Amino acid sequence: QVQLVESGGGLVQAGGSLSLSCAPSGRTFSRFAMGWFRQAPGKEREIVARITWSIGNTYYTDSVKGRFTISKDNAKDTVYLQMDSLKPEDTAVYYCAASVGISPPLPIANYDYWGQGTQVTVSS
Repeated sequence: QVQLVESGGGLVQAGGSLSLSCAPSGRTFSRFAMGWFRQAPGKEREIVARITWSIGNTYYTDSVKGRFTISKDNAKDTVYLQMDSLKPEDTAVYYCAASVGISPPLPIANYDYWGQGTQVTVSS
């Protein structure tokens, strides 16, 4: 079973930056893409960004375009999410996920493996 481990969450003031990273613990695995999702209290889990593992095509939800950047390091088997110009509405638990088969960014069911999540809190 693949386990994804996120790191880098925390508390930051509005306008600040945070960087998240995610890598599998233990063995590597073949994947088509990796994505970042978030879930705020009382809300459904939503996609933030996704990157295809081979070519590096990216997808962003509209609310983070121009502020967040997803990237990967295949050698380190790690996906990153650089979050700049953070807003209080970005506060959520952020999850890393991986899709094995070729698939579009959504729906969420396209993702086979998930991390445990890391809390990001943006204060106003």
